[in-house]
Amino acid sequence: MMRKILTILLMFWNLENFFAPGQIPDKHWTAGQFYSKCNGVAKVMLMTDDRYGAPPDIAAFAEIGDSSVIRRLVYATPLRKLGYGIVHYESPDRRGIDCALLYRRSRLRLLSSKPCHLYDSTGAVMPTRDILLAVFAPLEETASATPDCFAVLVNHHPSKVGSDSESRRSVAMERMHAIADSLRREGIGRIVAVGDFNEEVAEDEDVTLAQDRPMSAPGTIKFEGRWEKIDACPLLEGFTATETIFAPSQLLARDSAFSGMKPLRTFSGPRYAGGLSDHLPILLELEPKP
Repeated sequence: MMRKILTILLMFWNLENFFAPGQIPDKHWTAGQFYSKCNGVAKVMLMTDDRYGAPPDIAAFAEIGDSSVIRRLVYATPLRKLGYGIVHYESPDRRGIDCALLYRRSRLRLLSSKPCHLYDSTGAVMPTRDILLAVFAPLEETASATPDCFAVLVNHHPSKVGSDSESRRSVAMERMHAIADSLRREGIGRIVAVGDFNEEVAEDEDVTLAQDRPMSAPGTIKFEGRWEKIDACPLLEGFTATETIFAPSQLLARDSAFSGMKPLRTFSGPRYAGGLSDHLPILLELEPKP
């Protein structure tokens, strides 16, 4: 299947505590397990070639431990042949996890990037994940900051832990929209916001969910036997998108406690389960609006 020249394939995936060897608290996380996960993630990214004719133009991730992790994912696996560039910044998160982004330099030019902190009511930086902002231009188009450029916002909003969790997620959502407002004032009319929102959020009206495709699933996580879709694209401007929850068999395990299947996670409590994540990735086929 060949893509139209300006179609952009974007993946978002929460990679469940993707730390360097020995850096997962209270767990025996070996170099062998780490590199097995690197190769597994790379294999899933390469699997998209069969359906879309190419690997993702952009792969956005949550729960990346540090820059060494994302570098080893790119350079110690078959991804090294694909010319991916890396966008990553350390965030003030208490768990030490960040968002990161890969982009294919043969398809896209990175114009700018930065981490966007979240701030509490006093103006202090919140100890959580930054929103990662990257602005691109397709190489087939102009590389100047015009409406042909587009911005990607990678989110990993605060979890449901704590009595103030809902208010912290509201701050994160408001910050995401404020960043989008700033981009519009700069003349950037194409904006994509993706991420793990730690609650089910409404998809943008220009996103169509392709539920009937092979290797798709009804949600991105499974909690107490119920599928939930907390990984999403709630803000999309200047594009239409078809979204697939990507669920090849190697990302799934039988749900013995309930029924059906569930994501095959890396750890189940302290026990190494051998999977890649407790989340499934989403894939967005982005078509620019005229």
